[in-house]
Amino acid sequence: MRLSRLLIITLLLGFSALPPLHAQDSGSPYSVVVPVTDTSDAQRDQAFATALGQVLTRVAGGQDLRSNAGYGNALGKAGSIVQKFQYQRAATGLILNVDFEPGSVRRLVSSLGATSAGIKPPVLLLVQGTDGNLLDRTALTSLAAAAAARGTNVAYPDDANSLDVAKVATADPAALATINQQYHTGLVLLGKLHDDSADWTLISGGQPQRWSGHGATEDAMLGDAGKGMVDRIGKQLNVIGAGTSEGKLWVSGLNSATDYAAMLSTLQGDASIKQVATLGAQNDAVLLYVKASVPMSGLAANLAAGGHLLLQGEPHAGADANLRWLH
Repeated sequence: MRLSRLLIITLLLGFSALPPLHAQDSGSPYSVVVPVTDTSDAQRDQAFATALGQVLTRVAGGQDLRSNAGYGNALGKAGSIVQKFQYQRAATGLILNVDFEPGSVRRLVSSLGATSAGIKPPVLLLVQGTDGNLLDRTALTSLAAAAAARGTNVAYPDDANSLDVAKVATADPAALATINQQYHTGLVLLGKLHDDSADWTLISGGQPQRWSGHGATEDAMLGDAGKGMVDRIGKQLNVIGAGTSEGKLWVSGLNSATDYAAMLSTLQGDASIKQVATLGAQNDAVLLYVKASVPMSGLAANLAAGGHLLLQGEPHAGADANLRWLH
């Protein structure tokens, strides 16, 4: 395979401990870390194909494109749209960090016939071990890998002491606003490991979903949690419209003209929204007319999960969907 389009080819084999790669938790949907057994052409080509499959799922908003015409051929030519790659040794063995050229990926998604649901933000992982302390990225490798294999990116707290896990678990607006501002996501997975079981809470746009899991090993429980997390995110956020949807959106929590302007800018900047107009106002809330490419309920869920200082709000008479502006 010719790789003349690659910008950087760096082999770091044989070096001692190196700084960890941050592609998986940087929030970029076009960067992937995949394990490899060696640096042969065959292994590299297979890694490129695996990485591109994950990126296509991300950029298509979680849609499964494997049955679409041209998918297999696209993976076979994955190296042609790689922007850069880098080998590195990790605790689990050799890994390859792959970055794809964003414009080429978006064009490929379109050529595969996908209707974009919007790129999902990363999920912030706040998982406590059996000792009550938050697990670091190394301990959460199996969870992150299970999520990445299905196109979902994750993030880790920069400072474990900067977040009140108990408040996050109750979907406290102030705690979620902090996460929105620091990590640009409205998706958080909280977990508590026990000897042979675990309790999980996925918070998406302020709405919690809870479940429990069991496993023979900690890695098995974490891997299952990653799959369960992606399933739940997909059911809530992977809403693809058959055409244009129109409806009324109620947004509360607007304490000033600045809040109102920022909220409108957020909505107008969303690719799925075609038109937005103000119909009326009451106290700290406004009623908006919205025309979008997805149904109103799906639009509200995606906006709230996207790290836009928005949460899903309480139902309001006359509105098809509801959001709450955070501060």
